[in-house]
Amino acid sequence: MSDRRHLANAIRALSMDAVQKAKSGHPGAPMGMADIAEVLWRDYLKHNPNNPHWADRDRFVLSNGHGSMLIYSLLHLSGYDLSIDDLKQFRQLHSKTPGHPEYGYTPGIETTTGPLGQGIANAIGMALAEKVLAAQFNREGHQIINHHTYAFLGDGCLMEGISHEACSLAGTLGLGKLIAFYDDNGISIDGEVEGWFTDDTAKRFESYNWHVIRDVDGHDAGAISDAIEQAQANQDQPTLIICKTVIGFGSPNKQGKESCHGAPLGDDEITATREKLGWNYGPFEIPADVYQQWSAKDRGDAVEASWNKRWVAYEQEFPQLAAELKRRLNGELPTDFEQQVVDYAKRLQANPDNPATRKASLNALNEFGPKLGELLGGSADLAGSNLTLWDGAKGIDANDASGNYVYYGVREFAMSAIMNGITLHGGFKAYGATFLMFMEYARNAVRMAALMKQPAIFVYTHDSIGLGEDGPTHQPVEQLANLRLTPNLNCWRPCDAVETAVAWGAAIQSTTTPSALVFSRQGMPQQQRDEQQLQNIAKGGYVLKDCEGTPELIAIATGSEVDIAVQAAAKLTEQGHKVRVVSMPSTDVFEQQSAEYREQVLPAAVSKRIAIEAGIADYWYKYVGLNGAVVGMTTFGESAPAAELYQHFNITVENTVAQANALLG
Repeated sequence: MSDRRHLANAIRALSMDAVQKAKSGHPGAPMGMADIAEVLWRDYLKHNPNNPHWADRDRFVLSNGHGSMLIYSLLHLSGYDLSIDDLKQFRQLHSKTPGHPEYGYTPGIETTTGPLGQGIANAIGMALAEKVLAAQFNREGHQIINHHTYAFLGDGCLMEGISHEACSLAGTLGLGKLIAFYDDNGISIDGEVEGWFTDDTAKRFESYNWHVIRDVDGHDAGAISDAIEQAQANQDQPTLIICKTVIGFGSPNKQGKESCHGAPLGDDEITATREKLGWNYGPFEIPADVYQQWSAKDRGDAVEASWNKRWVAYEQEFPQLAAELKRRLNGELPTDFEQQVVDYAKRLQANPDNPATRKASLNALNEFGPKLGELLGGSADLAGSNLTLWDGAKGIDANDASGNYVYYGVREFAMSAIMNGITLHGGFKAYGATFLMFMEYARNAVRMAALMKQPAIFVYTHDSIGLGEDGPTHQPVEQLANLRLTPNLNCWRPCDAVETAVAWGAAIQSTTTPSALVFSRQGMPQQQRDEQQLQNIAKGGYVLKDCEGTPELIAIATGSEVDIAVQAAAKLTEQGHKVRVVSMPSTDVFEQQSAEYREQVLPAAVSKRIAIEAGIADYWYKYVGLNGAVVGMTTFGESAPAAELYQHFNITVENTVAQANALLG
């Protein structure tokens, strides 16, 4: 047996032992890809276990994240802070080795993977971030940003639609430092994939403008090494290395079969596998010489030290560039940015205008964009409707990546997952836009941003039946509630230009929470506010109009319905009622405020409440109570001009007044 195979067998042994101890997991993929991983991680991957966040490290993504014991074994053997006891706690509560790789749980994990196809899309985002950052900051003789992104993926990733979207764009953008390894083992959970997956994957990726290396023996270290060097030599195209492997390699009775895909091998089969592999050690036992050959600590320290020397030279020759790059890599905003947001909101309040909030969003980008080199935006083929193409936007293409704007094409899901990869890479504030309705195509990537605590900014326009004639296929109804119900996601639906500016400021300043900025197609009248109300917008909900003394009724609204609430309150006041209007641009942020503040805005003693929003009505009963009233949607929309639709669905001042009077008795 070769020494390399012996080192790869350490991965196989740890993987089958951990899955067996947990009585749950996927041993087949780690055992099948162990030889590929050994060559990549020991000979080519540029990383430092002593500093997992070193800026110029190569990124590694296990897109087929169900095979998580592969990456846990690699991290442990290489010297990351992941002990053998951590491996023994595989899939257990609060362990550093959850069932799928989770960003933030384990040092060296670059992204959460498991929802198949999203890992390769994240990797594409990382490779894009590297290319753009290098184009913006590298100078002749100073390749300060220069690393690869490697991804492992399987049949499941390639069958998921997102891989078609994302990989197509990667080829168009010429991401030459992206190298993906396809684990072509012919097996998925249901058995041999030839019954449901007969794509010519090589031709597919060649049509995407990828460099494809076919028929590599995934158990031959020399063939794997040759393929990696061919891939690294091509700086103009991303590379797909198609590796022929045997799932569960080494298992006498289960290798090559679906029985080793998603279930433990069993004690007897593990014993037989140890014998076949010549691995004469007990469970979780790794000999000292294997650890010594696997450790990347000294090599990692050396490669980072070399980069640090280059950084000093770069900093001396280009001090301003170096300071800006350092600021961005550290995720720091310009020191006066928070005040800039406040000042801009004050200027808008002093100079009223009534634009659609999508136009107000563009104005905010034009205000903040010149001050923020880290903004990396885009739209899913709707820039003219989403209004994300601000004055300083410069498109990125295969030949010039120095810009700050990505034309994503009609790829909402890929765009959102790529944004997550950009954000995870560091150095950027990523935003991307589509219609609110088509958030549904990207839903799982939005959820992953929230799960990973990545502050991507999802811009959604055409936010309600107010988009009009395009009809119910394009009119969102339940989407706002969907976003608001997602943990760790701040959804903003501003009512005018001032609230829009504050929402953008909050999204840009967020560090651990993604934001959904939801904007209107139609114009919005600007509301009057004093200075205290201006300050309170950032709290997510605030008293916009008040009465003397204790209110009899509270009207709560967002977005285009805030003005309906204000007009209805004026009519109710004329009738002699005491009414408070609360603008609630972000329920998520409002709920993060102190109990005292929330009580000030929505005093518990005022039980008569009405909510007005052109979205699904059910969401609002948490604020108005079961005996309150909601003026909203209970069905899908219709095709007609916006004004007619508001009348048809009774989202009007008149209906609000009538519903309020019914509550008031």
